[in-house]
Amino acid sequence: MRIEHIAMYVNDLEKTKDFFIKYFNAIANEGYHNKKTDFRSYFLRFEDGARLEIMNKPQMDNDEKTLNRTGFIHIAFSLGSKNAVDELTERMKNDGYTVVSEPRTTGDGYYESCIVGIEGNQIEITE
Repeated sequence: MRIEHIAMYVNDLEKTKDFFIKYFNAIANEGYHNKKTDFRSYFLRFEDGARLEIMNKPQMDNDEKTLNRTGFIHIAFSLGSKNAVDELTERMKNDGYTVVSEPRTTGDGYYESCIVGIEGNQIEITE
């Protein structure tokens, strides 16, 4: 068994698509639009085949995304090296994203950083 994809609702579909293309080399499909409900989505595919569906519809709740809430809290991307983690963290910081934790080795052995990315969603960057 494997997870087929993860999905998230977003306010700005195009900006979110561009974010994942720019920072994580995602490849987007042509998109989907249900004209009856005005639901829109893109599937974003990453290098190893993992997929993220980003979605939007007219009526959505936009609750505050605190970092210590229950439920899904972050999405993690493995970049393959400590240097890649350092470089992407610095690039995102320079582009104005908040770094929650600078690159470091965690107690359980991961080399990672965490940033608050698009629309307040936390992203973990690992080696």
